[in-house]
Amino acid sequence: MAEPMYRRIAQELRERIESGILNPGEQLPTEVELVETYGASRNTIRDAVKWLATRGLVESRPGQGTFVTQRFEPFVTTLSADETGLGGSEGEGAYREIRERGRTPSWSQPRVEVQNAPRYIAERLRIPQGTPVITRRQERYIDKQPWSLQVTAYPMDLFTQGATDLMMAKDIPDGAVSYLARTLDLEEVGHRDRILVRPPSEEEAWFFRLPDDGRISVVSLVRTGYRDLGSGPEPFRATFTTFPADRNQFVINSGSVPRALAEPAVDQHFDGSQTSSVRETS
Repeated sequence: MAEPMYRRIAQELRERIESGILNPGEQLPTEVELVETYGASRNTIRDAVKWLATRGLVESRPGQGTFVTQRFEPFVTTLSADETGLGGSEGEGAYREIRERGRTPSWSQPRVEVQNAPRYIAERLRIPQGTPVITRRQERYIDKQPWSLQVTAYPMDLFTQGATDLMMAKDIPDGAVSYLARTLDLEEVGHRDRILVRPPSEEEAWFFRLPDDGRISVVSLVRTGYRDLGSGPEPFRATFTTFPADRNQFVINSGSVPRALAEPAVDQHFDGSQTSSVRETS
């Protein structure tokens, strides 16, 4: 069975993109130009461009045209129980794995606020909705590219008990969890992670520079940290970390595994047009 014409056109344009003839940020020929080049109908050209867009190779900008998207080398983050950025750490502890992979991290100063807990925070901290909480928000980058957004919420009683640095708009060098252990003798005895995949909010789409059509999802890691007050585990922090799906992968280790950091992988059910060509070898 002959391949549809729109697929042949799309494949040819894809080859031009992947070979570097069309570079990231470069505009594709206009619809009229593509119609003339391929002798195809407008609908056929639109179907070809849509095929490229669904694979993350191009994006349409209203009033401007269609452009080749920027390609990212996926960053692999290890989800673990230690003091990592995913665990709500601040300062150097949050970026250890980035440096170990030969990449360069950077970050904004934390934005600290006191707010009435919305439902999604209240549920994690087991407090009534509207209870005042401290939130610390930070933007994070790898090689100057937006990598993640993180917001951690803490009950106000941690501040009144003496953890005053939670209210300071500055990094906590050894991480908030270590700081609370040192200051309040508060030990995190465990945490629970929830991994959600959802469309980006308007703010997230702007920060991560995602297409307006919502075709690139974000991965939201919700980590609730627990302390033991004698009656069982009680939550004392809720960390919400958001990652764009086009530049992040995650690894969960269990038991005996190779010591080397995991490399980006390609799913066998995906053609790899949006991911690194590096395959996992172990």
